Amino acid sequence: QVQLVESGGGLVQAGGSLRLSCAASGGTFSGYNMAWFRQAPGKEREFVAAIKWSGNSLDYADSVKGRFTISRDNAKNTVTLVMNSLKPEDTAVYHCAADPGYKYYIAHVASVYDAWGQGTQVTVSS
Repeated sequence: QVQLVESGGGLVQAGGSLRLSCAASGGTFSGYNMAWFRQAPGKEREFVAAIKWSGNSLDYADSVKGRFTISRDNAKNTVTLVMNSLKPEDTAVYHCAADPGYKYYIAHVASVYDAWGQGTQVTVSS
């Protein structure tokens, strides 16, 4: 079972940028589709971005397209989310998640993902 640890969250002003990282250990990272989800207080966990195990397919929520970029380094077992032009509505706890098994399709549904990190807080002030 893979273990995931996020880092890079913090407090930033609107319009600023943050870089989140997720380090994986255990399992076969190169075979996992990886995703970022976020959860704001009182709201359900929502899909943010995902990248296929091969790195050749990316997907983003409409709310972050053009502002966020997901990438991965299979040699370092890491996935990164670069967040630009941040808005107050981006404030949430951000979790990375892993879907193992060299899946063809990238899932947007949280229940598909087998492993989760503990999350990192992102707060955007207006």
